[in-house]
Amino acid sequence: MRRDLAAWTFVAPALLVLGLFFGLPVASALLLSLTDFDLYALADPAHLRFVALGNYVDLLRTPLFWKALGNTVYFVAVGVPLSIAVSLGAALLLNSPLARMRALFRTALFAPVVTTLVAVAVIWRYLFHTGYGLVNWALGHVGLGPVDWFGDPRWAMPTIIMFAVWKNFGYNMVIFLAGLQAIPQDLYEAARIDGASRWRQLLHITLPQLGPVLLVVGVITVSGYFQLFAEPYVMTRGDPLQSTVSVLYYMFEEGFKWWTLGRASAVAFLLFLIILGTTALLLRAGRRREMV
Repeated sequence: MRRDLAAWTFVAPALLVLGLFFGLPVASALLLSLTDFDLYALADPAHLRFVALGNYVDLLRTPLFWKALGNTVYFVAVGVPLSIAVSLGAALLLNSPLARMRALFRTALFAPVVTTLVAVAVIWRYLFHTGYGLVNWALGHVGLGPVDWFGDPRWAMPTIIMFAVWKNFGYNMVIFLAGLQAIPQDLYEAARIDGASRWRQLLHITLPQLGPVLLVVGVITVSGYFQLFAEPYVMTRGDPLQSTVSVLYYMFEEGFKWWTLGRASAVAFLLFLIILGTTALLLRAGRRREMV
């Protein structure tokens, strides 16, 4: 009893903070999603009505929500594999015996992660500007015409994906680098003695040994990329033709542009269910791979 009391005494402050600043807001948002809370209800609580699952049903009937969900899934489906591939490639280069000045390059490659997203997003807008951007200037010098990166629906989301990959790959790179350094070197020495090439060492030693790390990185990256908001908000405002409207951007407009806070809360919980389901599938696939 004394041990339990001491344990709960030490844990109680942290649980209290989590309950006040996480549990209570989440429960309040869940209750809010079951009402038609809007600007009128904010002014007079008498206008507040309980609509049960009405907000969720309305969202599933709204074309713009499905458009936003499709844009988000496209961003995740393309951006996550690309980000993981770039992160793993950078980690392999830094872990190579031929690499020099590793600390300098590790810091330089990680720097975009800690830079302010809004500031670098504004810089990218100038780099990809149609008229005087550096990217179109370089394309013109190789004989290619200018591209309307943020004004063409075909290029707007790929440009945001390139920005997100550049901004975030350094975080996963550090995790991969730690995983690579934990692989026993005896495995590589035995493979070299048996005549295995570097490609076979990568396929049969590096990637299998990085399995748990790949799973963790995949879960972190997928959950983060589903929460796409700041990039389209700063760079495109959801345009052109709503091709960069994400689920979180749609939630922001519902809540703080149209003040339909009940619908906005419903969007948040639908996104939570989508992320939860995707994460569960990834974890299940990882467990099956370990069993095999």
